[in-house]
Amino acid sequence: MPPQTADAPTQRQQALLRNPLMDLLQAVREQGSIAAAAKSLGMSYRHVWGELKKWEQRLNQNLIIWEKGMPAELSEFAGKLLWAERQAQARLAAPIESLMAELERTFAVAFDPEAHLLTLYASHDDALVRLRESTARQSLHLDIRFCGSVDAIRALNEGRCEMAGFHTLSQPNDKSLSAVTYKPLFKPGHHKLIGFARRTQGLLVKAGNPLNIRTLEDVVTGRFRYVNRGLGTGTRLLLDELLMNQHIKPEQLRGYERLEPSHSAVATCIASGQADTGLAIESAALASGLDFIPLVTENYWLACLKSALDAPPVSALRQHLAHADWQNTLQGMPGYQTNQSGNVHSLRKELPWWNLKPRKQPLEA
Repeated sequence: MPPQTADAPTQRQQALLRNPLMDLLQAVREQGSIAAAAKSLGMSYRHVWGELKKWEQRLNQNLIIWEKGMPAELSEFAGKLLWAERQAQARLAAPIESLMAELERTFAVAFDPEAHLLTLYASHDDALVRLRESTARQSLHLDIRFCGSVDAIRALNEGRCEMAGFHTLSQPNDKSLSAVTYKPLFKPGHHKLIGFARRTQGLLVKAGNPLNIRTLEDVVTGRFRYVNRGLGTGTRLLLDELLMNQHIKPEQLRGYERLEPSHSAVATCIASGQADTGLAIESAALASGLDFIPLVTENYWLACLKSALDAPPVSALRQHLAHADWQNTLQGMPGYQTNQSGNVHSLRKELPWWNLKPRKQPLEA
């Protein structure tokens, strides 16, 4: 198979999800006229005009507003339609990535008998998508299934994958929600951590930050509309951790119960005006034309069983993560830094819930 380019997943997703009408509407919005839209799409004016009229009849709604001497504009209905399609794409991005990974694994088995295959359940992350493209060029195929961090670790423990991706704040203490959530899922000496990345999470807001949102406290006091992530995701756990640390009750956050399945879906929700802010990664903000207010830096880990560390696929992945080419790629992504990528880290050191000194027993009388 030919090498994948960095933009390949986006192109494939659009090919799978895109309705031609959306391309026409987007071109009119950007170009301001039917003629300019047609030129940008490499189509004739007559074809674009005819397609728009056909869709107006089919939907029984006006799509384009013309006023003499003014640029062509989308009707309110067309604008809502365009945003709804973007939201659908954002919500389906993670499942489609998982499907693409499964298809690539199938082709790898069929055409490259020497390829390494590694199944990875992981919390959704843009750098993992880029990693899958990068390793595929080296005959290491990552079958990535995106899910919540908790579900990913459970999949590892149940033997459904060789590796799990999850993220936590650096050095979470034994009273933290991270400790309560993750400690029962890990066992020192049985599990190992492999460094993947450090990444920044923060609040996504409209360009220019018109509401002047800087903190979660601002969101609460301003009664701004928040959009949340689902139970079991690392970002939902992070939010609950931050709320607890700041003595904010979940019910004080307007929109706490509104859920989206990924960082990109949160960003699209905010960009479309359905919410004012939400917690996500910086790359999701930039992709949707939003501003990013950094709040915390966290570690993204890849966990595996100790017995799998020397298995050929895991060894190949560790070597790839430690290579300068990959680390330069990671450093070039907004909001990401290397974190001794590819190195094996101590579970007790990085998640130090097991290092508590035992309490002294009272002396017997």
